[in-house]
Amino acid sequence: MTYEGTIERVRPQQFHETVGLEDWRVLGEGACAYFRTGSLAVGAKLVQAISELPGVGSGHPDIDVRHDGVTVRLITLSGDFYGLSERDVELARRITAVARTLGIPADPSAVQTVQVTVDALAGPAVVRFWRALLGYDDRANSPEDLIDPQRRGAPFYFQRMDAPRPQRNRVHIDVWVPYDRAEARIADAVAAGGRLVDDAHAPGHWVLADPEGNEACVGTAGWTGPAPARR
Repeated sequence: MTYEGTIERVRPQQFHETVGLEDWRVLGEGACAYFRTGSLAVGAKLVQAISELPGVGSGHPDIDVRHDGVTVRLITLSGDFYGLSERDVELARRITAVARTLGIPADPSAVQTVQVTVDALAGPAVVRFWRALLGYDDRANSPEDLIDPQRRGAPFYFQRMDAPRPQRNRVHIDVWVPYDRAEARIADAVAAGGRLVDDAHAPGHWVLADPEGNEACVGTAGWTGPAPARR
């Protein structure tokens, strides 16, 4: 674990190896859990219980409630810090404990995050266009990222290009999945007619393409070791 100012950063693999976080998976820069409530009424009870926990504050955590389940996302945003912290570890443990007390099971296989990535030569000009078109906001301290102010739409990331690449598409989708689901997701995509383009950075991410060559990436949030044993 590393320290940045007064905040202790937690890396994805460290998070997954921590006892008590088996319900959670790191996707991109945040940790997510999905709880199968089976009804909106039960989901509302879970959200109410979470809202009363120590450490819950403005914008932390993000919670999405649907008729059959609740998705919770944890990430620390403080000044120049953006990522997972010890604060998120402790709150994840508390949320898991509350869900288990209510008899609500978690399904780690059901979480994912989708990001749209745009390769751009004129980065700032391209970002301005998409910011205006989407009605998105800049992500704090990251001029190459745009986020939905309602936290509903997929974030946009603008990847700097040094030279045009006319032979490749310049907009692609990044799909962040749990580290223990990546190979199955890739296999499904290949079986559906896609192909593996590049696995040089696996298990961090893989590049795939559809039958017409449009590319997408499957990422696992920096996992570098074997899947940890269930505790």
